[in-house]
Amino acid sequence: MTGTLKAAVLALVFLLLGGARDPILVPEISQHEVQVRQGFTGADLLLFGAILTPEGTRAAAQYDVVVVLKGPVQSIVLREKQKVAGMWINVESAEFRSAPSFFAVAASRPVARIVDEKTAAIYEIGLKWVQLSPIGVIEPKEQARFAAGLVDLMRRQDLYQENDHAVKVSGGVLYQARIALPSNVQTGTYTAETFAIQRGQVIASASSKVEVRKLGFERFVARSAQRSSIAYGLVAVALSVLFGWGAGYIARRV
Repeated sequence: MTGTLKAAVLALVFLLLGGARDPILVPEISQHEVQVRQGFTGADLLLFGAILTPEGTRAAAQYDVVVVLKGPVQSIVLREKQKVAGMWINVESAEFRSAPSFFAVAASRPVARIVDEKTAAIYEIGLKWVQLSPIGVIEPKEQARFAAGLVDLMRRQDLYQENDHAVKVSGGVLYQARIALPSNVQTGTYTAETFAIQRGQVIASASSKVEVRKLGFERFVARSAQRSSIAYGLVAVALSVLFGWGAGYIARRV
């Protein structure tokens, strides 16, 4: 074996045993807490970071980047209406145990060009692959129909989003993306998952947290409704009666 061949074999062994280690994602978010006050109109989150080698230097390879931001899960009941004898009535329904209250996908390119369907399903990359847990027995076709209806409904409220060109990658190293939180988002802990993808394979991932909190009078009302639901309901009814009586009294006086 010549010296050149030996060197080539040793280089290949080194590469296989640890020389070709996966890169590291270093993610960050412009704000880790979103405060919901009176008159809250939404917020824009800037998700950015870098793709580095294990030694902490910039990675030389080119990568696609996908960011998935998910809100707290919730139980949702979907009811399908049909027109029967001239009236719209509920005919079928489906309940999902763990539907995300918010789900946004930002990618550097169209998702279908970055990963195959199997990889997209595993990592929930795309609205088509939102993992929903139905309650009870439901046919696969019916589940798919209701799931598509849920995604469409949430999308029209800006609670589900997908943007194939929202991530900007500079030199295959630095990335940034903006995701808009609408005014009707739920409070709770949001998870931002970032994926570095090369040749259709997820080679690195990292996650960050964002807290959406209510402050001021809104927080007081929300906490009262959760901790003392009966008292909250009685106060709400009393205030409704009081305001109704007041409006009627003013109308009579005028």
